[in-house]
Amino acid sequence: MILPTGGEIPTHALAAAFTAPADPVLAAAYWTGIGALLLTLLLGAQIIRLRMALRRRERRAARALARWRPVLNAAIVGETPATLPSLAKAERPHFIKLWVHLQASLRGEAGAALNDVARRLGVERDARAMLARGPRTERLLATLLLGHLGDRDSWDTLRTLAESPDVTLSLSALWALVRIDPHAAADYLTPLFVARDDWAMSHVAGILKEASAPVAGVLADLLPALPPARLPRALRIAEALRIDLPADTLSAALASADLELVTAALRIVATPGLRDQVRGLLAHADWQVRVLAAKALGRIGEASDVDRLTALLADREWWVRYRAAQAIVDLPWLGRAQLDALRASLTDRFAADILGQVIAERAA
Repeated sequence: MILPTGGEIPTHALAAAFTAPADPVLAAAYWTGIGALLLTLLLGAQIIRLRMALRRRERRAARALARWRPVLNAAIVGETPATLPSLAKAERPHFIKLWVHLQASLRGEAGAALNDVARRLGVERDARAMLARGPRTERLLATLLLGHLGDRDSWDTLRTLAESPDVTLSLSALWALVRIDPHAAADYLTPLFVARDDWAMSHVAGILKEASAPVAGVLADLLPALPPARLPRALRIAEALRIDLPADTLSAALASADLELVTAALRIVATPGLRDQVRGLLAHADWQVRVLAAKALGRIGEASDVDRLTALLADREWWVRYRAAQAIVDLPWLGRAQLDALRASLTDRFAADILGQVIAERAA
């Protein structure tokens, strides 16, 4: 297009530039381009709006932390102000997040001082509202705050959350219940922990550690009525919490044909009265059972069991030989001289090698 001598584009040329072509294919391409341009502009505007909102939230959070961190730090060192500043509604989520972060690393009087500050500010009411209606992140924070505060009024809501399919949220609610009332929580939680395989055992043990005594009683009462499929998990909970179960319960598990149940029982056997059953399992067809039987006999065995463990040093499975050697070395009545003499008496090269290796490991 050639411009007129005056340098201005004629009006009819501009109109033609923004008029859709008559050809249907070109018209479709034209309107597609216009739509893409508009969507790009809208997306850019939305990104700018979100960035501005994020900056505003970050500034609000920074102001809240700058205002409340000195107050909470003073409470931690025992210098809680007689009069606390008012906690604005917009500051409450940031305050709760900071409070939970500090509380997680404290024990004793410092934690109690933080609880006092939270109660004086009334944040437990906000936490209950967050627990009932807030988004997931706020509900997680609320469970932690209410658990540290031991807030009994949130018990029913926490019980509802404990049955949530959301693993993280349910475990946080369970932790809060244990903090609020360990004995009541043990009655309610122990069957849940036994029933749900989606809760990792490490998390279960960490939560129930503070209620191990009441859990022991509940678990012992629960075991006789459990279906066989749930017994191995119940025994693993007992192992994780170092709970001593009744000897007759473990005896029945050791006599079971279910390998998972037998191995779970062997991991927690600590009663000399079960020694004969453990001895019988040293010759089990499954090598994993033999491994755990050797370890268990190392805990509850007597002097005559040295010969039984020595026989396992020639087992065809390396792990059986290794665990048997560890059990022998850990026996309290065998000193270094007796161990060296035992190794020298072995005619099987593999048995001598594995016992020598474990003796060297212990010496190191």
